[in-house]
Amino acid sequence: MREPTVAVASDYFDSYAVVGLLAVIGVLFVAVAFGAGRLLRPVVPTPEKLLTYECGVDPVGEGWAHTQVRYYVYAFLYVIFAVDSIFLFPWATVFAAPGYGAATLVEMFIFLGFLAVGLLYAYKKGVLTWT
Repeated sequence: MREPTVAVASDYFDSYAVVGLLAVIGVLFVAVAFGAGRLLRPVVPTPEKLLTYECGVDPVGEGWAHTQVRYYVYAFLYVIFAVDSIFLFPWATVFAAPGYGAATLVEMFIFLGFLAVGLLYAYKKGVLTWT
Protein backbone atom coordinates (compact mmCIF):
# COMPACT_ATOMS: atom_id res chain seq x y z
CA MET A 1 0.00 0.00 0.00
CA ARG A 2 2.92 2.39 0.60
CA GLU A 3 4.67 1.70 -2.66
CA PRO A 4 2.47 3.93 -4.93
CA THR A 5 2.99 6.90 -2.60
CA VAL A 6 6.76 6.49 -2.69
CA ALA A 7 6.72 6.16 -6.48
CA VAL A 8 4.64 9.31 -6.90
CA ALA A 9 6.91 11.28 -4.55
CA SER A 10 9.97 10.00 -6.40
CA ASP A 11 8.58 11.12 -9.77
CA TYR A 12 7.66 14.47 -8.24
CA PHE A 13 11.18 15.15 -6.98
CA ASP A 14 12.76 13.79 -10.16
CA SER A 15 11.05 16.53 -12.17
CA TYR A 16 12.51 19.15 -9.82
CA ALA A 17 15.92 17.54 -10.15
CA VAL A 18 15.77 18.01 -13.93
CA VAL A 19 14.83 21.69 -13.52
CA GLY A 20 17.63 22.18 -10.98
CA LEU A 21 20.16 20.47 -13.25
CA LEU A 22 19.17 22.71 -16.16
CA ALA A 23 19.50 25.79 -13.94
CA VAL A 24 22.99 24.74 -12.84
CA ILE A 25 24.03 24.05 -16.44
CA GLY A 26 22.70 27.47 -17.49
CA VAL A 27 24.59 29.28 -14.73
CA LEU A 28 27.79 27.39 -15.55
CA PHE A 29 27.42 28.19 -19.26
CA VAL A 30 27.09 31.91 -18.54
CA ALA A 31 29.98 31.86 -16.05
CA VAL A 32 32.28 30.07 -18.52
CA ALA A 33 31.33 32.48 -21.33
CA PHE A 34 32.04 35.56 -19.19
CA GLY A 35 35.27 34.04 -17.88
CA ALA A 36 36.48 33.22 -21.39
CA GLY A 37 35.62 36.73 -22.54
CA ARG A 38 37.56 38.24 -19.66
CA LEU A 39 40.62 36.06 -20.33
CA LEU A 40 40.68 36.49 -24.11
CA ARG A 41 39.96 40.20 -24.53
CA PRO A 42 42.80 42.64 -24.98
CA VAL A 43 43.24 45.21 -22.22
CA VAL A 44 44.96 48.32 -23.61
CA PRO A 45 43.56 51.45 -21.95
CA THR A 46 44.20 54.65 -23.89
CA PRO A 47 42.91 58.18 -23.24
CA GLU A 48 40.49 57.81 -26.15
CA LYS A 49 39.05 54.61 -24.71
CA LEU A 50 38.61 56.20 -21.29
CA LEU A 51 36.75 59.23 -22.72
CA THR A 52 33.04 59.29 -21.99
CA TYR A 53 30.85 59.44 -25.07
CA GLU A 54 27.35 58.57 -26.05
CA CYS A 55 26.31 57.34 -29.48
CA GLY A 56 29.76 58.09 -30.87
CA VAL A 57 29.55 61.82 -30.05
CA ASP A 58 31.89 63.51 -27.60
CA PRO A 59 30.04 65.11 -24.69
CA VAL A 60 29.55 68.87 -24.79
CA GLY A 61 28.41 70.97 -21.84
CA GLU A 62 27.14 69.74 -18.50
CA GLY A 63 26.54 66.13 -17.73
CA TRP A 64 23.17 66.95 -16.16
CA ALA A 65 20.17 67.07 -18.49
CA HIS A 66 16.69 68.17 -17.49
CA THR A 67 13.89 65.82 -18.44
CA GLN A 68 10.19 66.36 -18.18
CA VAL A 69 8.38 64.21 -15.64
CA ARG A 70 5.28 64.06 -17.84
CA TYR A 71 6.99 61.59 -20.18
CA TYR A 72 7.39 59.15 -17.30
CA VAL A 73 3.77 59.69 -16.30
CA TYR A 74 2.62 58.87 -19.83
CA ALA A 75 4.75 55.75 -19.81
CA PHE A 76 3.36 54.76 -16.41
CA LEU A 77 -0.22 55.26 -17.59
CA TYR A 78 0.53 53.19 -20.68
CA VAL A 79 1.86 50.33 -18.54
CA ILE A 80 -1.21 50.47 -16.31
CA PHE A 81 -3.62 50.25 -19.22
CA ALA A 82 -1.52 47.61 -20.99
CA VAL A 83 -1.75 45.46 -17.87
CA ASP A 84 -5.47 46.16 -17.84
CA SER A 85 -5.88 44.95 -21.39
CA ILE A 86 -3.83 41.83 -20.63
CA PHE A 87 -6.13 41.17 -17.68
CA LEU A 88 -9.24 41.54 -19.85
CA PHE A 89 -8.43 38.64 -22.20
CA PRO A 90 -8.37 35.86 -19.57
CA TRP A 91 -11.39 37.45 -17.92
CA ALA A 92 -13.32 37.14 -21.17
CA THR A 93 -12.56 33.42 -21.36
CA VAL A 94 -13.61 32.84 -17.73
CA PHE A 95 -16.72 34.96 -18.27
CA ALA A 96 -17.75 32.63 -21.09
CA ALA A 97 -17.53 29.56 -18.82
CA PRO A 98 -20.85 28.46 -17.29
CA GLY A 99 -21.40 29.42 -13.67
CA TYR A 100 -18.96 32.33 -13.55
CA GLY A 101 -20.94 35.04 -15.33
CA ALA A 102 -22.32 37.32 -12.61
CA ALA A 103 -19.37 37.09 -10.21
CA THR A 104 -16.73 37.81 -12.85
CA LEU A 105 -18.82 40.62 -14.30
CA VAL A 106 -19.00 42.35 -10.92
CA GLU A 107 -15.28 41.82 -10.29
CA MET A 108 -14.38 43.28 -13.69
CA PHE A 109 -16.55 46.35 -13.18
CA ILE A 110 -14.90 46.94 -9.80
CA PHE A 111 -11.48 46.62 -11.43
CA LEU A 112 -12.44 48.96 -14.28
CA GLY A 113 -13.89 51.36 -11.71
CA PHE A 114 -10.54 51.60 -9.94
CA LEU A 115 -8.84 52.30 -13.27
CA ALA A 116 -11.45 54.93 -14.15
CA VAL A 117 -10.91 56.68 -10.80
CA GLY A 118 -7.15 56.69 -11.45
CA LEU A 119 -7.63 58.08 -14.94
CA LEU A 120 -10.01 60.75 -13.63
CA TYR A 121 -7.47 61.69 -10.95
CA ALA A 122 -4.73 62.01 -13.59
CA TYR A 123 -7.04 64.15 -15.74
CA LYS A 124 -7.98 66.43 -12.83
CA LYS A 125 -4.29 66.93 -11.94
CA GLY A 126 -3.62 68.02 -15.54
CA VAL A 127 -1.29 65.14 -16.29
CA LEU A 128 -2.98 64.29 -19.58
CA THR A 129 -2.62 67.77 -21.10
CA TRP A 130 0.27 67.93 -23.52
CA THR A 131 1.89 71.36 -23.39
